[in-house]
Amino acid sequence: MIEKKDDISVLICDDSALMRNLIGRIVDETEGLKVVGKAENGQVLLDMLQNVKPDIILLDIEMPVMNGIEFLKKRKERHIDIPVVILSSVATEGASVTMQGLDLGASDFITKPGGSVTLKITDVTKDIIEYVASYGGAYALLKGKNVPVSEFFTNQIKLKEAERYVLKKKGEEAAKLGSITKADALPASLWAAPKKKEIVTITPIREPGNIEIIAIGISTGGPNALREIFRDIDTDIKQPILVVQHMPAGFTAEFAASLNSICPLTVSEAKDGEPILGGHIYIAPGAFHMSVEKKVFGNFIKISQEDPRNGHRPSVDVLFESVAKNFQNKALGVIMTGMGKDGAAQLAEMRKQGAWTIGQDKDSSIVYGMPKVAFELGGVQKQVSLKDMAKEISRLAKENQ
Repeated sequence: MIEKKDDISVLICDDSALMRNLIGRIVDETEGLKVVGKAENGQVLLDMLQNVKPDIILLDIEMPVMNGIEFLKKRKERHIDIPVVILSSVATEGASVTMQGLDLGASDFITKPGGSVTLKITDVTKDIIEYVASYGGAYALLKGKNVPVSEFFTNQIKLKEAERYVLKKKGEEAAKLGSITKADALPASLWAAPKKKEIVTITPIREPGNIEIIAIGISTGGPNALREIFRDIDTDIKQPILVVQHMPAGFTAEFAASLNSICPLTVSEAKDGEPILGGHIYIAPGAFHMSVEKKVFGNFIKISQEDPRNGHRPSVDVLFESVAKNFQNKALGVIMTGMGKDGAAQLAEMRKQGAWTIGQDKDSSIVYGMPKVAFELGGVQKQVSLKDMAKEISRLAKENQ
C-alpha cells in the first residue's frame, strides 16, 4: 500500500497582493507544499492563527497596522511556536532590523530581490522552497505529520533551477516565472529517497595533535544554532574559531555583532589580512570566501571573491581546505546543519590529515544534509546534538590546547 504524505502548510504575510500571489505560486507549484492562508499585516495574521495552524509563516517586515517586528513580539508574548522565516526587502536595506527579528525568535531570513519583482522573484525560489521545507518540515514532524524527506525537495529545487537556466538562455522575458509545476514532479508517495550509502572509513595519516584552530561550517538553521553554541561556549577557550555561515552580503557584520552581545568570547566579521587571535571568533563576510594563511610571524585571514564553490560564497570547502593544508592534525573541524554538501569532502580531508572532527547529528539538524554527507565520506569522528555542541567543542579545545 502506498503511504500518503502530508503537505507542509504555509501562511504568507505580506502587505503587497502581488507578492502574496507570487510567493503563493512558488509554494503551491511545489509538490509537498501548500498555502493555507494569506494575510496583509501582522494583526490579520494573528487573527488567522486562531483558526489556521500552519507549519511555517513567511513574514514581511514593513507592513501597515502591525509590522513584522511587532508581530514577532506578540508571537513571543503568546508563546506561539510556529517557525517564522522573514521574507522582506527591508532585510536588504537594514540588516539590524533582520537581526532584531532573529533575536525575537524568527528562524531565518530571505531577502526579496531588488528591481522588477516579477522578473526577479525566481531568484529566491530556491531559498523559499529550501527554508519552507526545512523549518516547516521539522515543525510538521514534531506535530506528528508525515511529510516528505528533505531530499524530495532538493530534487525539485534542482528541477526548477535547470528549467530557469534554460529559460534565461531563451531570454529574460521567458524567465519571469519557471514553468515547472507539480505535474512535473513525482508525487511524494511514489518518490524514493536515495539508498543509504556505505560509510567510508578514513585512516588518518597522523594522530590528532593539539588544537590550534577551530573551523565551523554551517548553513540552513545556522543563525539560531550558532546563537545557542556561542552563548554557551567556554570563556576559557584559547584557540581562534573561524565560522562560515551561508549568508548574503551586508548581513554578517550585524550578525557577528548580535553574536558578540551574547557570547563570552569576542565575535567579529572577518577582515582581509587581519591576524588571527586566540579566543576570538571570526565570521566570514557574506559573498566572500574566507581562508587561513599561515606565515612565519603568525596566522592571518584571507578574504577573496573567487568563484563560488558548491554554489556558495562563502563556501565551507574553502575554509576547511585551507585549515587542512596549513594545520593538518592541529585543528578541529565542525560541520553542522545545512542543505547540500558544502564542506563535507574537505572535512574528510581534514580528518585524513589527522584533525579532530565533529558533525551535528540528524535529530538536532534543521537539515541533515552537509553533516550527513560528511559522515558518509568518513569525515566525522563523532556526531553531536546541538544541545551538547558547545560543551563538546569546549571540552576538546581545553583538553588539547
